[in-house]
Amino acid sequence: MKFSEIFGIGLEQPQLDFVDITPDSDMPLFIDPFAISLKGDAWSELCHQHINHFFQTALDHIRAGRDDSARAMLNGLREPNETCLGLSQGAPAGRGVGGRQAFDLYESLAASQAAQSGLLEELAECDLFVPGIGSDKISDITTNIIRHPLIKYTQEQCALHDIDLQGDYPSGRYWDIDAGAWRHDYVRLPVVAQKRLILVPKYTVRRKMALTSQEFYSQHILNFIQEEEMQRGSPLVRVLRDGTRRPPTKKSLKERFPFSKDFVARFSEEHPEVLNRYKRLYAELEGAQGTLRHEDFDDEFDEVLLAQALAETLLSIPPGNANADRYHKFIMGALEFIFWPNLICPKKEQEIHEGRKRIDIIYTNAAQSGFFWRAHTAHNIASRMIMVECKNYSKDLANPELDQLSGRFAVNRGQLGMLLYRTVENYGRLCARCRDAAQDGRGFMLALGDEQVTEFLNLIADGQRAAIDARLQAMFNELIA
Repeated sequence: MKFSEIFGIGLEQPQLDFVDITPDSDMPLFIDPFAISLKGDAWSELCHQHINHFFQTALDHIRAGRDDSARAMLNGLREPNETCLGLSQGAPAGRGVGGRQAFDLYESLAASQAAQSGLLEELAECDLFVPGIGSDKISDITTNIIRHPLIKYTQEQCALHDIDLQGDYPSGRYWDIDAGAWRHDYVRLPVVAQKRLILVPKYTVRRKMALTSQEFYSQHILNFIQEEEMQRGSPLVRVLRDGTRRPPTKKSLKERFPFSKDFVARFSEEHPEVLNRYKRLYAELEGAQGTLRHEDFDDEFDEVLLAQALAETLLSIPPGNANADRYHKFIMGALEFIFWPNLICPKKEQEIHEGRKRIDIIYTNAAQSGFFWRAHTAHNIASRMIMVECKNYSKDLANPELDQLSGRFAVNRGQLGMLLYRTVENYGRLCARCRDAAQDGRGFMLALGDEQVTEFLNLIADGQRAAIDARLQAMFNELIA
């Protein structure tokens, strides 16, 4: 059974912000530090700071000959079974770093030409240059380093879905930037069959790492060498009967320049522009920031069917206070499905003003294109966080409901939000009230009733998901008209 089934969440993977793990087996997914480094949201930036600090400190010890300090750091790595991610067969066994393997990691880094020369700068580059370190180990190392942010994220997601936490349990070691050392604590976590579980945001995982030595060698290094051999008229260049010159075959180049991570490192030092181009390519590719599609988590997932099912479910929820929690839960899942991966990391009933006010749902704006990205770039609106209020009313919304949402806005939190409601007799009048608030400097509120939510779901069912962005922009244009 998956985590969501065990704890009775009642939502499917596309409606959840975290990877819906199966506690008794590992999912073949990896936490990719390169993907994390490309994201601009606060959580990813915090994790990147931890990863970069740990790795640079370890490299500094190795390059300065402080072997005992380097070994002590790397010996703090353990097998992270709590996330249930990786390549283990059967029950999670943490095939990554721990014990003897941590010592082997030190030996590999200490002997690495790239580490000693300064070529190696990021943990993600270990797969390129350091023998014996691949995707599973890099993912495990990353998990160790960012265990504390992951635990906090797990606790927030459990609060979001009303899951009782048990504890206090040992947290396992995590990297403390301020102390520059490993720390451990006692924390509250979800537990299944006496096994502690840590949830991972689905926007941080990949099916394979972005930077891999084999791909870099085969698709970039050899391509560069082919062009170079052609330009200098190498004997490896093929000449056809009609005199046409053809690049050397990759087979011949592999025989002359056989693959090894040391060769990849030497080549990268001589031609840093090829490495930079390779990393830049992945930074600019769609999905390179670590975002997987819904179907990447489940090969049998049918987006059309889920969109249709959600539209039907919405209509089945009666308005009124008795079903407020049911509507609230539905909206959380629906917004996750509709706006992924632009809105991430939802938190429920976020307290502000020392607990005197609450926001129903608050999302992190992680958009790097589209409406939510344009809001804070083209329109210069503070929108790092997106506030959402849910009103399962059977009556029309009025000024008090709008004032409640606008009262949550602030420059440091954000001034863009969504007001979710059921129905209204005069939609034009509601939009006019939202426009008045915007023109009075009280923030920008998008009013989304059942009609608009159903419209978005129908667009997805019709294969027109991209049209949602244009619809949001049109609604926003009404606010600033």
